[in-house]
Amino acid sequence: MDGNFFLTMPVFLMIPLMHILFIHQNFPGQFKFLAPALAQQGHTVVALTMQTVTHPTWQGVQVLRYAASRSTTPNIHPWVSDFETKAIRGEACFEAALQLHAQGFTPDIIIAHPGWGESLFVKEVWPQAKLGIYCEFYYHANGTDLNFDPEFPSKHRGDACRLRLKNVNNLLHFEIADAGISPTHWQASTFPSLFRDKISVIHDGIDTEAVAPNPQVSLTLNDTLTLTRQDEVITFVNRNLEPYRGYHTFMRALPSLLAQRPHAHILIVGGDGVSYGARPTQGESWKTIFAEEVRPQISEADWSRVHFLGNVAYQHFIPLLQLSTVHVYLTYPFVLSWSLLEAMSAGCAIVASNTQPLHEAIQHDETGLLVDFFDSAVLVQQVVHLLDHPAERARLGSNARAFAQHHYDLQTVCLPQQLAWVAGLGDGSASAAVTSG
Repeated sequence: MDGNFFLTMPVFLMIPLMHILFIHQNFPGQFKFLAPALAQQGHTVVALTMQTVTHPTWQGVQVLRYAASRSTTPNIHPWVSDFETKAIRGEACFEAALQLHAQGFTPDIIIAHPGWGESLFVKEVWPQAKLGIYCEFYYHANGTDLNFDPEFPSKHRGDACRLRLKNVNNLLHFEIADAGISPTHWQASTFPSLFRDKISVIHDGIDTEAVAPNPQVSLTLNDTLTLTRQDEVITFVNRNLEPYRGYHTFMRALPSLLAQRPHAHILIVGGDGVSYGARPTQGESWKTIFAEEVRPQISEADWSRVHFLGNVAYQHFIPLLQLSTVHVYLTYPFVLSWSLLEAMSAGCAIVASNTQPLHEAIQHDETGLLVDFFDSAVLVQQVVHLLDHPAERARLGSNARAFAQHHYDLQTVCLPQQLAWVAGLGDGSASAAVTSG
């Protein structure tokens, strides 16, 4: 590394300045606010990632890329293939850490998302460093995502065994981590009691000033259709359109919804791939499978009001939420999406699934309406009810925004708590869990 690696520290800061290393396969990921804030405080902040690095410095953070030197073993036992992949990535990160160590970099703190295994061996390089891990999810054979949806039951008797081995990565991290941070209470509750007391519940944070209602918003689709707040717009947002996020339930609601609301436009955001769960065995995308399932029940004119927007850039995503008349969010008992909280911050009237991750954010008839995940008919009823009652939409949207501001605001709630957690990690007090909200 070049001689400019170590940043000059401002002498006027009263906090002890540290060397901090972030590890995230897709950096910045969940650390997109925290890492720059620490750099702004004057800490030396470095990040390791597997992504292509176009700019070696990002918002004061020096970003370095590393890559795996091998691929997974063909025909390896399926129960251990996941851990082999994590070990390969952990080895790649270990080699990058050795190079950093040889160049004179010694972190006081390492903050890692351990989900892909990268941070498994960093304590072998820097045993004295404090390690804080992002606790996103701990896998269970019952009570979470596996076998939640009877339409997609577990296909192999050994799936519970496979999940136990999938948690080996988590368990090995518990052995070396000094503290954890989790975005929601429910996600933290999935972790075993032997580590749960070390987990602080602090959300990544929503910029509620940037994500705010805008009555004047308009959005033009394909240079032909311009929508405003005067139009009926129903929004549905996922990273990828798949069963884990209730895409099949939403699509099955469309024939009735479109028939009952002849002027409504349906805006669907999401890619064709899979973020969670299994890929369809048919070889097509989930998006195509469920679109083709409902298409015969929908007229050509009604289908023209269904708009698949793909993955939308963030600068266009916020206007889409601001435009929404009713926003639908569905999920298995799994990780809660940022998009739900952003929809709340935008003041959306929300209809959401009555599943455990939602219970912290959506209080029925207060900050949104909850419906059974599988019941498309009730979903239609609740969406239509809100479309017919603007005063109720306004009440729920206002309450949702106030809740987001109070519990998830980046600047006043989450980022200060994250920074306090990092300071506690440095002085050894971070294992006393902090709770946001």
